[in-house]
Amino acid sequence: MNEDICKAYENLDFLHSHEARPIRILCELIEPRNKLKSQNIKNTIVFFGSARSKSYDSAKEELSLLKSKYPDKEQCSAEQKTRLQQAENLVLLSQYFDQAEELSKRLSLWSKINFPEDERYYVCSGGGPGMMEAANKGATQAEAKSVALGISLPFEQGVNEYATPELSFEFHYFFIRKFYFLYHAKIVIAFPGGFGTMDELFEVLTLIQTKKVSKDIKIYLYGKDFWEGLINFEQFIKWGVISYEDLELFHIVDDIDTIYELITCDLKPKA
Repeated sequence: MNEDICKAYENLDFLHSHEARPIRILCELIEPRNKLKSQNIKNTIVFFGSARSKSYDSAKEELSLLKSKYPDKEQCSAEQKTRLQQAENLVLLSQYFDQAEELSKRLSLWSKINFPEDERYYVCSGGGPGMMEAANKGATQAEAKSVALGISLPFEQGVNEYATPELSFEFHYFFIRKFYFLYHAKIVIAFPGGFGTMDELFEVLTLIQTKKVSKDIKIYLYGKDFWEGLINFEQFIKWGVISYEDLELFHIVDDIDTIYELITCDLKPKA
């Protein structure tokens, strides 16, 4: 018997080949479904947001260290000024890290108290650092499970430590990951973020606008200063590229108490 011959599904060279891409796609579609089903995950509250944020205290400490290192900004080199500006920007962004963490904790506790395990709402993040880490960390503080839908990227290392291990995934294909963001989602919360956050947010809005998603998904944009300073949504109306009703697909919120009340009202248990 020739021991070098193996079955096709055991042939790693073949499975990693261009021709086997449809098989790899199916694996990424089916394996997470089985894991999520085994853990009774039916409903999620999805957190989007920047991977670059840190806890507010950490960001402030980094800025303070730099300021002590370069006390006279006028004497700084261009590179040093850039580092200082980046640190200041990080402090501005990172005020939302702690708020994402707190909101995740409060929603996770609320879900644990008000729903049986197979009907609970579980926090779901993109699995990376920043706002995603904050979301998973908050759920951990509530001693609740949370989902992490990671993606293989050259500048991010794996799934953050706070996600539930059996509910942590690392995708290769963005479109499969996006499918799972929405498949169980009942609420989507977009914290300040970059291109990835914009991509995810506008894809969700487009799918709802075009009725490709038929279920009711509430979308909240957290951080009034960020969102209203970033996007003039009225311009979409002015140029006739969306309808007035499309602005009702999302709500901008600016504090934890308000968004907590809105979401728990949206998802309140049936009498």
